[in-house]
Amino acid sequence: MKSERKRQPKKPILRLGLPKGSLQTATIEKMGKAGYNITLSSRSYVPYVDDDELEIRFIRAQEVSRYVEHGHLDAGLTGYDWIQENGSSVHEVGEFLFSKATRQSARWVLAVPEASPIRSVMDLEGRRIATEVVNITKRYLRRHGVKAQVEFSWGATEVKAHEMVDAVVDITETGASLRANKLRIVDTLLVSTPRLIANHAAWRDTWKRRKIETLALLLRGALEAETMVGLKMNVTRQNLDSLLRTLPALRNPTVSALSHEGWVAVETVIEERVVRELIPRLKAAGAEGIIEYPLNKVVY
Repeated sequence: MKSERKRQPKKPILRLGLPKGSLQTATIEKMGKAGYNITLSSRSYVPYVDDDELEIRFIRAQEVSRYVEHGHLDAGLTGYDWIQENGSSVHEVGEFLFSKATRQSARWVLAVPEASPIRSVMDLEGRRIATEVVNITKRYLRRHGVKAQVEFSWGATEVKAHEMVDAVVDITETGASLRANKLRIVDTLLVSTPRLIANHAAWRDTWKRRKIETLALLLRGALEAETMVGLKMNVTRQNLDSLLRTLPALRNPTVSALSHEGWVAVETVIEERVVRELIPRLKAAGAEGIIEYPLNKVVY
């Protein structure tokens, strides 16, 4: 009798949902910096990722939390706002602040035309409101004991405030778009940032949890590195103390001896925004051969 060939155990896979649409390009870039290179093909709806333990699906951010909750995805990146709007029961792994425009948090705000008599939520009694986050808006009104009509908006919400509804609940980062449309912010309903979430069953699975935690670690390191740079420089030992007092550091800088007697190399990581003021001060403190270089990840 021929012996049966032993079946190979099925390779474990983590199914990850990423936001499609306006954040798609930024997400692919961040994932690439984290070490996961994603390629989209016009001939396949399944993106390629250079990790055979990972399957990627691009889905609208509004839907990601529902698919994670129901187990169609093991984990996903989406906004806190859509988790709340959908009322999804998921495990929140962590917050990851990245935006296509700024590093500010997005806010869902109640806004009205500049000349509107509405000054607070209490003035919305019996009024009509347009928004994409119907559930969040209805809960907000209930908390304040206000009865108003809330209708779903498919887009161009700012425009509707002047002719079709009394107020809108819309998303903003800087408020510039609202001001451009001559709208005044009355109140903030919700502050939202991107979150990495997991299905509860996937989080209880030892392998999947470790895979998700690794992804979170590398992604957080890539995001931290975006505002940081590395600095290297040489200095004489007699000027070292003066230079170290000048030098801010993420941690204590690394100091190592050079082959040239009496000289040391100093290396550190700092915020990029302070470099232009810092380099002249380092030069004045005796630093030479100053090198600034970008970072891919900063892991604490």
